[in-house]
Amino acid sequence: MSRIIMLLAGTALGGSALAQTPPPAAAAQAQQWTVRDFAALPLMERPSLSPDGLHIASRVAVNGEQRLVIADVYEGPNRIRSMGLGDNDLNWWKWVNDDWLIAGVGNESNVQGMPWYLSRVVSIKRDGSKVTLLAKNAAAQNADDVIWIARDGSPRILLSYQTSIYYSEPGFWPKVDEIDISTGRMRSIVAPRQHVRGWYADAGGTVRMGVGYNDASRTSTLLYRADGRSSFRVVDRANRRRDESMVVPLLFTADPGKAIASDDHEGADALYEYDLGTLELGRKIFAAPGFDLGGIEEDAAGTGLAGVRYTADAPAVHWFDPNLAKIQADIDKAVGDRRARIISTSRDGQKMIVHVGTPDQPGAYYYYDTAAGAMSVLSRVSDQFPGKTRLSPVKTIRYKARDGLEIAAVLTLPAGREAKDLPLILMPHGGPFARDSEEWDWWVQFLAWRGYAVLQPNYRGSAGYGTAFAEKGEGQWGLAMQDDLNDAVDWAVGQGIADAKRVCMVGASYGGYAAMRAAQRDGGRYRCAMSYAGVSDLAAMMRYDGRFLYHGTRKDWMKEQAPDFTAVSPVNFAAQFSTPILLMHGKKDRRVQVNQSREMAEKLKAAGKVEGRDYIYVEQPLADHFFSREADRIEFLEKLDAFLKEHNPA
Repeated sequence: MSRIIMLLAGTALGGSALAQTPPPAAAAQAQQWTVRDFAALPLMERPSLSPDGLHIASRVAVNGEQRLVIADVYEGPNRIRSMGLGDNDLNWWKWVNDDWLIAGVGNESNVQGMPWYLSRVVSIKRDGSKVTLLAKNAAAQNADDVIWIARDGSPRILLSYQTSIYYSEPGFWPKVDEIDISTGRMRSIVAPRQHVRGWYADAGGTVRMGVGYNDASRTSTLLYRADGRSSFRVVDRANRRRDESMVVPLLFTADPGKAIASDDHEGADALYEYDLGTLELGRKIFAAPGFDLGGIEEDAAGTGLAGVRYTADAPAVHWFDPNLAKIQADIDKAVGDRRARIISTSRDGQKMIVHVGTPDQPGAYYYYDTAAGAMSVLSRVSDQFPGKTRLSPVKTIRYKARDGLEIAAVLTLPAGREAKDLPLILMPHGGPFARDSEEWDWWVQFLAWRGYAVLQPNYRGSAGYGTAFAEKGEGQWGLAMQDDLNDAVDWAVGQGIADAKRVCMVGASYGGYAAMRAAQRDGGRYRCAMSYAGVSDLAAMMRYDGRFLYHGTRKDWMKEQAPDFTAVSPVNFAAQFSTPILLMHGKKDRRVQVNQSREMAEKLKAAGKVEGRDYIYVEQPLADHFFSREADRIEFLEKLDAFLKEHNPA
């Protein structure tokens, strides 16, 4: 474990640790890497500093598995603790004070003869001596919604959780308890209220707001109170069937009558002041023209904005805090063409974790002590691509779809090769309400290293480009959204980058659906297709979702995206598949059921397609939707590599 948290000798900001000139990208082509190098799990993910800035919690790769690791910044006994959480997924983790942290975990269990995903919160003492499952004897299905963490150093949180799995019982709707995470003791704060699924607290720990939704009537309700002594009252309603919406604050300010909210009435997300008395938006605080916003960063008191994150062509942040803005500017100047992101800060803002990397280099995490003016390496993201190594270059391009819509796409070109008549991998993202940007991507970089140009279109319906762009995807699953993908190929061919006769579509989740659809609808354009965890049958997906809360609204939404499930579900057209396809799926996938790929493979066989020639089906018994295990990543890349070598060799 000592290699994970390196904590090398401090280097002054702007010194040799950061101000390095990378070698030409062509050098990457000469490197003899292996599939395992690209498939390796990140050595460190999402590191988080304790409030005093002296301890770090992060997800770390240990023997090909992901574990929670707690480490002290400075040398000392028992410096690094690796926490095993059994068969549970490790979903998130947060510090509560300098000695305690909490983590969200989940696992699939059999409840009343049906598989259910149960979410929980565990408290963990920093030295690893105590791990406690919170609300152990009371929690039902969903029990990991932490709506407040004390800021006075005490080990207290507010937890919103269900106490029953039965819709007809009051406990189906979450209550809010205050929990001392060091002892597990609980006291009731807010009782359950019918249809209210989300509770919101201010920085002082007062539950101020609840958001309710009635799936039968498709109506939302906003409950509000000014302080803990008052009763909740309904202050706003919205009817989804009329496309009405409500504004829900992101942050309660120090003024009890004011909040910060996000709204897209000007076409894209922007931050506004929000009057809790009148429910009216006030002054616009920030917008990134043409792009939606991501999450906000609170200040140390929890009553103001420190920053807001968003993604333009690449992830970005706007700091309101002048100290953080200056630090960001100083680091940006020091790292040159690389990109620096402040990941986590201590409560006093003097210590922080910074990631420095590029889309063609996974980079490293640094510990920055601003008082000392020193930055030290915490951990590289990858041992396989250390130091100055740069792989295949990445940039954003824009092309016009056939109806004139401008679409952004991320283009990765193989290092050291002329961008002319290259074999092309078209890689649509999942979601589909998601997007790709200029970031390190192990999957993309592997394909570029093999010699392929990789193009990732943010087709209509993708997130991040404003309301109108997202709405253009409505009703267009497998139709205009699919045309956008074909138009991306035409652009690459028209630019002379790609060879029109050597194109393969590769994708996961919705991207896997698009790959199936390409093999079925547009096989003449593609030499092959590969789907990982793809959706083949929209009606079956809706039947599965019918087990869950708000399935009526979910079905409404899906009908907006694809009015005719049958017409755009590849499973119904197995005989039309005209290009070889590789189907892969994890048996433990909880996002897209493995039956989606199983059924597709069975229908292809029934249609007379030959396994091994027309299609290949690989089921990974321990894999999930997110490549959490290194062994599954390795197998995935090996199967994909072999498939491409046979059907679309570089």
